[in-house]
Amino acid sequence: MASSDPQRSATIRAVIEDFLQQRLATKVEKLAEDNPNRSELLAQFVPATWLEDAARRVGQIRAVTHSLKPIHPDAKGSSLFRNPSALAPLAEVGSHNLGASFDADVVGNAAALDVYKFLKLSHQGRSLLDLAIADDADFSAALNNDQVVAQAWMAAFAGLAEPRGKFSSHTQAKQIYWPISDDPHDDAGYHLLAPLYPTSLVHRVYLALQEDRFSDAAKAAREARKADELHERPVREYPNLAIQKLGGTKPQNISQLNSERHGDNYLLASLPPVWRSVDVNPLYGVDSLFKRFGWRKEVRMLVVQLQRFLEGNLASNIKTRQRRDELVDALIDELLQFAAEFGELESGWSTSADCDLPPAHRAWLDPDVCSPPLDDAANRVASDFANWLNGQLRDPLPMGDPEFLYWRKLAREQFKQEEWEAAHE
Repeated sequence: MASSDPQRSATIRAVIEDFLQQRLATKVEKLAEDNPNRSELLAQFVPATWLEDAARRVGQIRAVTHSLKPIHPDAKGSSLFRNPSALAPLAEVGSHNLGASFDADVVGNAAALDVYKFLKLSHQGRSLLDLAIADDADFSAALNNDQVVAQAWMAAFAGLAEPRGKFSSHTQAKQIYWPISDDPHDDAGYHLLAPLYPTSLVHRVYLALQEDRFSDAAKAAREARKADELHERPVREYPNLAIQKLGGTKPQNISQLNSERHGDNYLLASLPPVWRSVDVNPLYGVDSLFKRFGWRKEVRMLVVQLQRFLEGNLASNIKTRQRRDELVDALIDELLQFAAEFGELESGWSTSADCDLPPAHRAWLDPDVCSPPLDDAANRVASDFANWLNGQLRDPLPMGDPEFLYWRKLAREQFKQEEWEAAHE
């Protein structure tokens, strides 16, 4: 082990002592000055005494990313710790999406969870658990002046995330027979899977939903929507959201993160979308479909987002181009949705004398109109979309032929993809 830095050791020791003083204060304030338990409590929180006890109790808990108790509170099988950044990437959403930034959970004796709170303490951006795992010399010196004692304690703390014993399931745990053979009658043609609860992923989802539902920024965005005003933050809704309570009145018996969520675990609705029809009226009295399309709330919000994005100090890299294309593609999606809504009208509405749309717009919105052909109409609409978008962004952004050609290209590609999907349904 490298020699320690006395100044850094002192700052780590100050973090530890501050933590112990805060915990002691919350306990002592409940006791009268003459309470005989007061002196005993003060002795327990002497740093050397508390740390020795913590090093002993840390074996009663374990850091995990996938836990068993949420499957069944009486299950006594294995839970697992798997660093999400080390998991194989998949197309589906999973724990691998968490990357290097994630909250590990803790299971075991709830009475020892204070040890994990201690190990979560941060010093210069690193947790004490990270320092223990790294065999940090300054952390060792901060724990105890006796190097042998300090090393023993640090090894005990570092063991929090290490596997213990053999993996096992339990009668209360779920098990799934997963076929790996084409013959369902082949008893050997199955893997027996024991699903675990992705507690670190669940916690990330919980925090995201809390932010979207209750943060000041989310509330301001909803107020702006009520007032029919634009806001830089999107409003995210989670319809038919359910809450699963785990642990009853003692959520800490399930895990540390479950306790931090007060036992609340969000369940997103696994339901098909419900189509909400709106009244669709023919486009009369306008000479361009974009005069109606441009006033849709979603369209205005996307245009503002795109304008603000392009006004920023953007790096010329693939992430910038991808974000720009995402916003433009979203506008084209809205345009396709706008056109699809006119399918609810009786065919031929565009031939009315009240319709002032150009022939290409009529043919694209009312496909049974024979002239011009639909391909030609789609190309014309793609060009008109590019012109319209340039017009929306031109003040204050410099928009010209290169932008026009690129927007038109993106629109043409999406139109052709839409036609292909319709032809192959």
